[in-house]
Amino acid sequence: MKRLTNKEEEVMRILWQLEKAFVKQIIPHIQDKKLHYNTVSTIVRHLEDKGFVAHEAYGNTHQYYPVITKEKYRKHIMSLTSKRFFDNSYKSMVSFFAKEEKISADELREILEIIEKDKKE
Repeated sequence: MKRLTNKEEEVMRILWQLEKAFVKQIIPHIQDKKLHYNTVSTIVRHLEDKGFVAHEAYGNTHQYYPVITKEKYRKHIMSLTSKRFFDNSYKSMVSFFAKEEKISADELREILEIIEKDKKE
């Protein structure tokens, strides 16, 4: 699975939210209001080429929908991040967030409770 560009990720987030959409339905959700219809259409077609979306044809127009789930992409990105920046250690990654004060001790305790609950189930 390939990593997406920032714009591709933005379009994917929109498609995950909408579930199915024509390009004209995606455009209002794009942050950069200056993006032209053709640009957004090109981004969506690149996503299709990369295997992230597919479409249903309705005459000359296409309705796009995600093929890759948000969860699957999230796992992929977290795995890449862990490998690239934390020597494939999730412990180092969590430690980094704790040191940067991006996660509190209470949140870490909640995570431990979730892990322990999942192990019991």
